[in-house]
Amino acid sequence: MSKFESSIKQINYPVEAVYRNISDLTNLERVRDRVPEDKLKDFQFDSDSVQVSVDPVGVIKLRIIEREENKCVKFEAEQSPLPFNLWIQVLPVTAETSKMKVTVKADIPFMLKGMVAGPLQDGVEKIADALSQIPFV
Repeated sequence: MSKFESSIKQINYPVEAVYRNISDLTNLERVRDRVPEDKLKDFQFDSDSVQVSVDPVGVIKLRIIEREENKCVKFEAEQSPLPFNLWIQVLPVTAETSKMKVTVKADIPFMLKGMVAGPLQDGVEKIADALSQIPFV
């Protein structure tokens, strides 16, 4: 398993608000208009799963497999060219601010590692950047 971690992102919302929003994927409706249609197609979600079509990768579907209140939400790929898990960790900094990190563990065959490691790391960082910009109200 290869591990990819984002940098730690500072968020100007309390950890409870951040966790409440990332643990229920129906909250993605509020940011649907920010999803670039040229990069991500067929963006669908419900409270426990999210599905998107990404060129040239294809369809990726993630399902929440564990929630640890005000700390972590863990996802597992249900549909993906490569098996992987993703988790979003949140921690309080103050009563009104928190920090977040996104981690992916992927089962990448040795022959593909050189080709996909860079894009995967970049993708993890972009996910963390996008999450840190959400208004967690």
